[in-house]
Amino acid sequence: MKASLVLKNCNLVNEGEIKTVDIAIKNDRIEKIASSIDCESFKEVDCLGKYVAPGIIDDQVHFRDPGLTEKGDIRSESLAAVHAGVTSTFDMPNVDPNMTTIELMNERNQLGAKKSWTNYSYYFGATETNLEEIKKLDPKETCGLKVFMGTSTGTLLVEDDFALEQIFKHCPVTIVTHCEDNETMKNNLEKVKLENEEIDASFHPIIKDDICCYRSSSKVIELAKKYSSDLHVLHLTTEKEIALFENIDLKKKKITCEVCVHHLWFDERDYNSLGNLIVCNPAIKKESDRNALRQALKDGYIDYVATDHAPHVYEDKKLPYLQAPAGIPLIEHSFQIMIELHKQGYYTLDEVISYMSHRVADRFSIIDRGYVREGYKADLMMFDLDKEISVANETELTKCGWTPFDGKTFSSSVTGTIVNGKIIVLDNQLVTDSTSVEKITFDR
Repeated sequence: MKASLVLKNCNLVNEGEIKTVDIAIKNDRIEKIASSIDCESFKEVDCLGKYVAPGIIDDQVHFRDPGLTEKGDIRSESLAAVHAGVTSTFDMPNVDPNMTTIELMNERNQLGAKKSWTNYSYYFGATETNLEEIKKLDPKETCGLKVFMGTSTGTLLVEDDFALEQIFKHCPVTIVTHCEDNETMKNNLEKVKLENEEIDASFHPIIKDDICCYRSSSKVIELAKKYSSDLHVLHLTTEKEIALFENIDLKKKKITCEVCVHHLWFDERDYNSLGNLIVCNPAIKKESDRNALRQALKDGYIDYVATDHAPHVYEDKKLPYLQAPAGIPLIEHSFQIMIELHKQGYYTLDEVISYMSHRVADRFSIIDRGYVREGYKADLMMFDLDKEISVANETELTKCGWTPFDGKTFSSSVTGTIVNGKIIVLDNQLVTDSTSVEKITFDR
């Protein structure tokens, strides 16, 4: 057997097991997995002492390209992602112009092919008037339809009940929702303004409270049940919402949800030190919410983990709370956050890999990715559980150049990433000037 690449002495974390194996890669696919592989290969990498796992699939990112590239762009953000073990990303439609037509989606796919370091797919954006475009979406080619409720940009806010019903009735792809109730937010904000002379970031979880989220998420779940829609609720933030979901086998679910790493890590106490830097939508809320989310992920009510990576210019984050944009750059440290939670006893190592790769692939029926299997695409990450890394704004790879983790030391490091059989990062260094990425396809 001839191979393009052989990984030796891997501690493979995959499908609920950790075992020592060699992995042979031929071109873009995994050719063989065995206890020992001796064959001709173009390159051999000794992974002794390192762990190997399927690459992270992040189903919720904002790479800001096109039109908002002062915040980030496909090249800069995907490069940061691939250094962090992320091999596939689903990017959001709230760019400029909003991605709400088939033509704009095709243009963005072309942009991804030119600029991305990760395999890519793009959510189509729902408006109150683009139903005919939505009907044209191909489930095999499009990761999903994004419906913004409560918070959005441009024309992407869908509040009209009739328009919303028609979307749920006719959409041919997975519907993913941002769930906040506008009326509740407005009422909460007016109350806060009446009672306080100055409003800062600490009021964010009060304005965007659990009722605000619950009213919206319960509404879309009711619609999904009415029309048998394929629904995925993004970034759950409250204990109250957990009861809306079931902890049955993922493959039997038509209604699913996720949690993002910042909602597993931070709580409302962190506004005191970080302020606007952790202002995001939906808001980081109470410690009790955070703890409930951690447990709900473990128990299977929440299905997997994402980032909602959303970079903003640092100077804009320094504006007064009511003028500052919401969103946090997170993709560079998502895996390290989950490893910290692993070491704190919340999740086993194989559970972390399942939450960040296996279960995302299963939920979206991604073809030949998300697992380390013979015949599958060779999307892999390598990591060292005990190699510490100190984080600083100055060394961040995201274009915005800041992180809420400035000054923090994480106890683990991603050391290498392989995308479609090609080594992109090795020993924490970019080792190529070209990519091997593909547009993600789906078996549905």
